[in-house]
Amino acid sequence: MTTLTALQVMQDGPVIPVIVLRDTSHALPLARALLAGGLRMLEITLRTPQALACIEMIAKELPDVAVGAGTVRNPGDVMAARRCGARFLVSPGFTRDLSLAAHDAGLPLLPGVATGSEIMTAMDLGHTEFKFFPAAQAGGAAMLKAWSGPFAEARFCPTGGITATNAPEYLALPNVSCVGGSWLVPADALARQDWAAISALASAAVQLRR
Repeated sequence: MTTLTALQVMQDGPVIPVIVLRDTSHALPLARALLAGGLRMLEITLRTPQALACIEMIAKELPDVAVGAGTVRNPGDVMAARRCGARFLVSPGFTRDLSLAAHDAGLPLLPGVATGSEIMTAMDLGHTEFKFFPAAQAGGAAMLKAWSGPFAEARFCPTGGITATNAPEYLALPNVSCVGGSWLVPADALARQDWAAISALASAAVQLRR
């Protein structure tokens, strides 16, 4: 299986679905629904006890999906995600230990940043692709515009407070490669297993590409 780079993860589609799963039986039909809608980079957040099992199921059964682990916070999370077949990592923050663990695991990491100092620290370790989180609370599109000067080489995936309505504002920025969004998997649609509705949301999200 081809090794991904962080930039490839970000450039594959305009939106990376940010997914919270509490039922392993939802994993495969959800992934199939999002793939049918045109999205193959899927972030399963490590926020539930079922998350790693869901990642493993998708990785084994759906080779056309590139499943990643989100809410990765420490080297233990990195190793667990790698064992389950995750192909990329997304973190809400940044630490040196996390960066080194991801490198050792051979997995691309989108480290979370919310300040210039965090970007500089991560750049010292070779990162140029970032998750901007929490985007809405940390300055939104205006902050990303301000960063385009001092951090011209950086590319961002803003996540947190992103919706279908405001996503185009972010995607119009030259330093934004994609956005992360939970709106693609609404809790009510997931609960009633409305895979068609989720596929429709994915299809609409694909059209957001600038």
